Amino acid sequence: MAPLFGPDVPPGFSYCADFVTAAAETALLAAIAQVTFSTFEMRGVVARRRVAFFGASYSERPAAPIPEFLLPIRGAVAEWTHLAPDAFAMALINEFPPGAPIGWHRDASQYDVVAGLSLLSACEMRFRPYARSGAAPAGERRHATHAITLERRSAYLIAGDARARFEHHIPPVPSLRYSITFRTLRAVSSPAR
Repeated sequence: MAPLFGPDVPPGFSYCADFVTAAAETALLAAIAQVTFSTFEMRGVVARRRVAFFGASYSERPAAPIPEFLLPIRGAVAEWTHLAPDAFAMALINEFPPGAPIGWHRDASQYDVVAGLSLLSACEMRFRPYARSGAAPAGERRHATHAITLERRSAYLIAGDARARFEHHIPPVPSLRYSITFRTLRAVSSPAR
């Protein structure tokens, strides 16, 4: 049964269940099995998840071009979000082993719209209002204000206030999960018409 009022998400967040078919997921997972993953370090801490960057990456190190197997899904995401496929200049594949989280964060400032696809298993995504470092009162614990379950094969979009005024995190996942995220650069995120 669908919730009466829809998911409890910040403005600017969109969600689409069953964005890809089971057959499409199987094909994506087979292609992902051929990808070389790297460890990911944030603020001197090595994350428990592994990553593969393509296109315009976070760092100054050049990343490989977005692989052919991701182009059809990037096209589907572009159609869903009403953005041009080429506006999504960066792709990231995350591999989450059981127990791997993503801590509270906002995506890097050079990116604007973030669109993602969940594969293999579901997870929860939580949101809370963003506060600059040191802006929250000392010792005050901040709590999630919104949450949604990202089901297997679903897609999500983080834009508008959800992108600018909130940060998000994923608690430790219970089983192996992959996500594919596409990001636009701030200068090229205007809708395609």
